Amino acid sequence: MFPEISAKEWKQKIQADLKGADYNDTLIWQSNEGINVKPFYHHDTLENISTKTIPNTSWNICQTIFVQKVDVANGIAVNALKNGAERIKFIIPEESVSVEKLLRNIDLKLTIVFFELQFLSEDFTKKIQNLGHSENLIILTDIIGNLARSGNWFSTLNADHQTFTSIVKQSNTFSIDLALYQNAGANMVQQLAYALAHINEYFNHLNAELTPEEKEKITPVFQLAVGSNYFFEIAKIRALRLLHATLASEYGFNSQCHIFVTPTKRNKTIYDYNTNMLRTTTECMSAILGGADTIYNMPYDAIYHKNNEFGDRIARNQLLILKHESHFDQVKNPPEGSYYIETLTDELAEKGLALFKDIEANGGFLVQLKEGIIQRKIKESALKEQAQFDSGKITLLGTNKHPNTTDKMASELELFPFVKMNSRKTLLQPIIENRLAESIEQTRLKTE
Repeated sequence: MFPEISAKEWKQKIQADLKGADYNDTLIWQSNEGINVKPFYHHDTLENISTKTIPNTSWNICQTIFVQKVDVANGIAVNALKNGAERIKFIIPEESVSVEKLLRNIDLKLTIVFFELQFLSEDFTKKIQNLGHSENLIILTDIIGNLARSGNWFSTLNADHQTFTSIVKQSNTFSIDLALYQNAGANMVQQLAYALAHINEYFNHLNAELTPEEKEKITPVFQLAVGSNYFFEIAKIRALRLLHATLASEYGFNSQCHIFVTPTKRNKTIYDYNTNMLRTTTECMSAILGGADTIYNMPYDAIYHKNNEFGDRIARNQLLILKHESHFDQVKNPPEGSYYIETLTDELAEKGLALFKDIEANGGFLVQLKEGIIQRKIKESALKEQAQFDSGKITLLGTNKHPNTTDKMASELELFPFVKMNSRKTLLQPIIENRLAESIEQTRLKTE
């Protein structure tokens, strides 16, 4: 038996080995979230941790499909289910889409299908619900997410909330577009705080509209993106589940939520694009270990190519390898007991909760969106991260480090991969997604 060594003894040994160098300056680094990351973590450090993680027991592979043509979208979905996908998410742009044709040859008894509607319609929701197996047909309704992304309500504040309430009563769910904040450059504490403030607006509204029995049936869906800060992203997802359970219990809502994860767009590149597969693999690993319920892996070429079978198959196979060859589905709550991850979970949850309380004390999420405070804070975070990328502190291989100067991409762009600027009238400033590599890529494209 080895003698037990305390954290204090370990630190003393490290300080001796540093031979006079300052322990804090040499070995402790601070994340963009203001968390001091130590060189080692010990059981002693868990004594002050207050969080109790709620583990997820399983995760499922999802295929996301934008419905441009119903027959084509249905064919992609059926093929994906035959080749490893377990769930389907349809993004539907207009009410003319035939849901019956869209779901043809899909076994709704066995397959959960998500519907992200780019419009707000109680009648369309009823059409979906009337197909039967409504527990497996999940409507992703997020009127505040639409406001944050587009700068406008679908109709008006009151009309949107009225329709929102009716849809929630029918479907027993709603969604929170947390991916928008990450893809726009918000740090993890901001993402968690905005998730809480975002859903708190819904809880406040629905609290007066639903009976206690109805509230218990509601299972919200958080749609979030994960980046390449591996352990932090694991902790972020775990902290989100904890924070939601705490807030929901205060209102009497169901403490369970559904977490739908996809890799971030923020660190993806058009040059040396195969490195995107490496990034998405580790990001999906973070999603799995963090306790995601559903994972959609973004294809390596999604930012510059139209949807294609090869990109979809590779993305799906990455998840199939993690599930069936790496056996990432065999261990329940694998991060539990990791001193580092447990500590990060606690610190992110505490900082996220503190920022959420500050938002609520200053009017709440909708007020701060209207005043542009949320947008300004996200922009500040994004600019800080951009400066780190521009200086080389954040590395994207093939882009700002070891670029292949012979790589040509101008003829490969089927989609416009940069921020689009369209002048239009909005109620408030929309939150804009942007990638770190955009400026470098635009310069390279001009000089090819």
